[in-house]
Amino acid sequence: MTLEKARELLGIQVSFGGGYNRNGARLILAEVAKEHGQEATDALIRELGLDRLFGFTPGQPL
Repeated sequence: MTLEKARELLGIQVSFGGGYNRNGARLILAEVAKEHGQEATDALIRELGLDRLFGFTPGQPL
């Protein structure tokens, strides 16, 4: 998955919010971490505010 596609999919999860969307976002971030590394994952968490919305912490494995 490209980082652009991940941004697009995470944007959809953010727009809906909620517990089920947190799980979807976690799966997307896990795929990003597998393909692009933890730094790319952390950047997306910060960029999209996933730390505030879903409680993801940069630097922590998903």
